[in-house]
Amino acid sequence: MAGSAPEALLVGLGAIPGAWLRLKVVNHFQPMVPKKHWGTFLVNVVACFALGLVLALNETCTSSTGIALLMGVGFFGSLSTFSTFAVELLNELRAGQALTALVLALASIGAGLLASAVGYGLGTHA
Repeated sequence: MAGSAPEALLVGLGAIPGAWLRLKVVNHFQPMVPKKHWGTFLVNVVACFALGLVLALNETCTSSTGIALLMGVGFFGSLSTFSTFAVELLNELRAGQALTALVLALASIGAGLLASAVGYGLGTHA
């Protein structure tokens, strides 16, 4: 039953540690690089890989709906952050850093697609 209380609980249980890890990773990179957006880039690419893997495993395992909700939607869904990515691009554009914004956008999309494909490929061969 889609949207049931147990499904919502699984998503919530996965989301809490995913969001916490994103906060830790993004804030960890701030002292090492001048912009937080590279930490956001990292968590988004890792989440793309993992979501590709979860998708492939979910397609091949008939009893993996709970894992897909807990890990795919909950954990990796809260680890990745499109809204932060978009705001960081906007901040770069507002600061007159159009080239940095373009590189970040293209690198994020390209690396995200590649990571998703690699994760999915690994998952289909598991």
